[in-house]
Amino acid sequence: MKSTHFLCLVLALGACSRVANVGQAPHLSSPRNSEEFIAMTNPPLEIPVDSGRPEAAASLWAGTTSSLISDRRASTRGDILTVVIEIDDRAEISNSSGRSRAAGDEVSMPQMIGIPQRLADKLPEGASFDDLADASSSSTYKGSGNITRRDKLTLRVAATVIDRLPNGTLQIQGMQEVRVNYELRELTVSGFVRPGDIDRNNEIEYDRIAGARISYGGRGQITDVQQPRYGQQIADILLPY
Repeated sequence: MKSTHFLCLVLALGACSRVANVGQAPHLSSPRNSEEFIAMTNPPLEIPVDSGRPEAAASLWAGTTSSLISDRRASTRGDILTVVIEIDDRAEISNSSGRSRAAGDEVSMPQMIGIPQRLADKLPEGASFDDLADASSSSTYKGSGNITRRDKLTLRVAATVIDRLPNGTLQIQGMQEVRVNYELRELTVSGFVRPGDIDRNNEIEYDRIAGARISYGGRGQITDVQQPRYGQQIADILLPY
């Protein structure tokens, strides 16, 4: 009984949280509450300019990222690059299998040190040891399966270098939120890239990201309607059929 009350309480609290959002658009998360902002506000130290030499401040060879001849590609913590996501995958898998089996057994006992002959008179009419047992069996199995899948996604998102590993590999992370009416679309990407794979436009394709984690989803009224209710989800878990 206590477990039932607890379950009802959990469902009620979940329903109250949903009711509180009725008529309100999904809230956008603050960009300051992300690892990207931390990486931007705590970048590595740049090469200082010699204050005792006035000509050093105007030098084209300054060690800062604002130098006219410096490489504009992301290379250190806090730098920004563009991730190009162009997924167009298609897979088709089909298989079939079949199995059949047939077996038959016949057992008779016409001779066994005279025992069948002695017992033949005592058997019911029509019974005989000549046909002691006769059995047969057969089984047939046939299965088939077919899977067709198509994924197509074309997106561009800015990501930030949040760490530079000891071997020079860059760890990146990016997040983008777009709200249209009462529906919020979220795009996140993270992974590890080599600085040499970043092109001269400061862009990198998704298939050059190691350990890539790409998520494209959303939350809002449309997404909420498409999800089954809590009760149905619990019933799907508990019911054995």
